[in-house]
Amino acid sequence: MREGLVSEIMSGESLPLRPVATRFDRRGRPVLPPHARGMCIGLFGGTFDPPHAAHRAACLLAMRRIGLDRVWWLVTPGNPLKDNHGLAPLAERLAAARKLAHHARIDVTDLEADLGITYTFATITYLIRRCPGVHFVWIMGADNLRSFHRWQRWRDIACLVPIVVIDRLGPSLYSAAGAAGQALAWARLPEAAAKILPLRRPPAWIYLHGLKSPLSSTALRAARALRRHK
Repeated sequence: MREGLVSEIMSGESLPLRPVATRFDRRGRPVLPPHARGMCIGLFGGTFDPPHAAHRAACLLAMRRIGLDRVWWLVTPGNPLKDNHGLAPLAERLAAARKLAHHARIDVTDLEADLGITYTFATITYLIRRCPGVHFVWIMGADNLRSFHRWQRWRDIACLVPIVVIDRLGPSLYSAAGAAGQALAWARLPEAAAKILPLRRPPAWIYLHGLKSPLSSTALRAARALRRHK
């Protein structure tokens, strides 16, 4: 069942994954976090290596300003755009993310490992098919908007779900002027329209200001590597 499902949505795009303890339903499908028709759910993906306070703050900001019912943290096995050498084991990152999230409406899942996929387009496509009537919104930091045009099928991602971009210290100054920001400029909503974003037909995106966190998983990983080599 799982192999058939993956081949349907992936077309050979999967990468080698580490085995992780998972739960599946009677049909062999990964058990999803709580959801129901009509709910507005934010999707926040990343390696979370390591997770940090700005991840949580960004999701709480989106939850409050957009009116999300829940946010799912999608802890990915690896980032296809980055060197995953030295990436902490998925089980460790999953546990750390759950410890940091510590919120009744934030769910942390290794869904992509369960499915054997690593590309955002395939993940969102699966969730839309699996959860009819749920209004998903993709959450990303301003730094990801800057490189969004490098994501596989990024234009198709923008046509699948609305997107909320969270302000960050530094990247916010030029992220919206990047290739993806310019290409999708016509679909950008004013910040005052945040509450209607989950119900808008995509492409639709919004830029939320107010976080300005300097925290970065990349910088934290570099510091961790430096400590290990001392």
